[in-house]
Amino acid sequence: MEKILERLGLTTKISDESTLRDTIARFKERKLRLPTFKQLTNPELIPEDIKAKLATIDPDAPDPLNLFRVHWFNGEDRRSIVSVPVHVVLTKEITGIDTPIIAMVGGLMPMISSHKVLAAYACLAPRIVLGAFNPTKHRAVWPSTGNYCRGGVAISRLMGCRGVAILPERMSQERFNWLREWTTNPEEDIVATYGCESNVKEIYDKCNELSKDPAYFILNQFAEFNNYLTHFYCTGTALNTVFKDFAKTNANAKLRAFVSSTGSAGTIGAGDFLKEKHGTKIVAVEALECPTLLYNGFGDHNIQGIGDKHVPFIHNVMNTDFVLGISDKASDHTFALYNTEAGRKYLTERRGVSPELLDRLKHLGLSSVANVLSAIKMAKYMGLGKDDVVMTMATDGAKMYGSEMDLCIERDFNNKFDALDAAETFGRFTLGLNTDNMIELDQRGRERVFNLGYFTWCEQQGIDVDAFVARRDQALWHQMRAYVPQWDAMIEDFNAKVDS
Repeated sequence: MEKILERLGLTTKISDESTLRDTIARFKERKLRLPTFKQLTNPELIPEDIKAKLATIDPDAPDPLNLFRVHWFNGEDRRSIVSVPVHVVLTKEITGIDTPIIAMVGGLMPMISSHKVLAAYACLAPRIVLGAFNPTKHRAVWPSTGNYCRGGVAISRLMGCRGVAILPERMSQERFNWLREWTTNPEEDIVATYGCESNVKEIYDKCNELSKDPAYFILNQFAEFNNYLTHFYCTGTALNTVFKDFAKTNANAKLRAFVSSTGSAGTIGAGDFLKEKHGTKIVAVEALECPTLLYNGFGDHNIQGIGDKHVPFIHNVMNTDFVLGISDKASDHTFALYNTEAGRKYLTERRGVSPELLDRLKHLGLSSVANVLSAIKMAKYMGLGKDDVVMTMATDGAKMYGSEMDLCIERDFNNKFDALDAAETFGRFTLGLNTDNMIELDQRGRERVFNLGYFTWCEQQGIDVDAFVARRDQALWHQMRAYVPQWDAMIEDFNAKVDS
């Protein structure tokens, strides 16, 4: 099994001693320290001197200390540490169902206001302490359909190296604006590939082209098990903390389902943690316009952040319970409902949504709205009641999608979203959600989805077939968890050498 894990990129062996020496010298020069995964899982463990310094640091500044804010426990001010991660509890007024939907908020993380900065850190940090990545020579390449490339560029800059973002050309304008401000050389370091959210292969093709130059170091989130592991531990623990806090005032609460768009399949790895703790069902969400897992289908869509037309290599398919399709029209229109004057007036005056909950809708971007609607759909399918809980993710906030909302209103509402549009949107896409386009996976269903990944990873990307097949066995996923505390020990040793 250990050899298979190494072929999957998981190791604790030093790759190159000279690279490690170069990296330690660079970190000494820039006074850089790395947080451990344990500290990012429980930020109270962050050293007091670092906490004190952070009080003076802007969360959006390119300051290396912001590495210690790459966790779920940032307060609403994005500066303080809270005991329970910030979350939104969506109640019947806005969901139309008795079951509470709890969305944990990712938009309070530093620099990019999205939880993808955590995945980016998890992918690069072990490479740093293993001497595999040289910040004085390598360019870190971050393939993405959403926020991961922004997170990667931010982490690269904080670690004193150059980051390259690869993302489809039809991603939101706000993403490209941010990248132009943060990249070293925007003309070279922002690579816009063909298509939209669904065009992941084109991203891989560009990575394969760049990898011919040894200066480019590819950190492919879709195949990086570090991505899965950090979400298992950090995100899983954070979700569990939120649920336990909710249960203090809801004694009969049961965590019945965790709903997550598949994306790179890192975040959905938190479902494995919750399933072991609570028997929670794991629900993978994809766009109905590109129903790859549902129907082996194809197409394109606008639920930005959930790239598809393939099965990510790090998706633990054999532990997934449901696949659910949601339309991008549902998320686009509901996003307009939550963020226009007419929509918000309708929600308060006609649905009774409180001003407090209305304000918290700012934490829901496009994929977050898709997650919430999918959670409602899941609760209906399972026949859940008021004592049941469905948890999901608010991966980023509304501020990243103003231009997308304008395009939606121009395209679908003749340039004006009014009271009637608000009522129709809520009736159609919230109250009217039904349980079609869902699959409850049995053994054969899981095998079908698992096997679908062969064509991307073995035939296209050259992954070893034995390593591909080994991912069927849950024992493999359990064994890989042992690497995280070992990497933490190496991070502590690395920091000691930097400080000496």
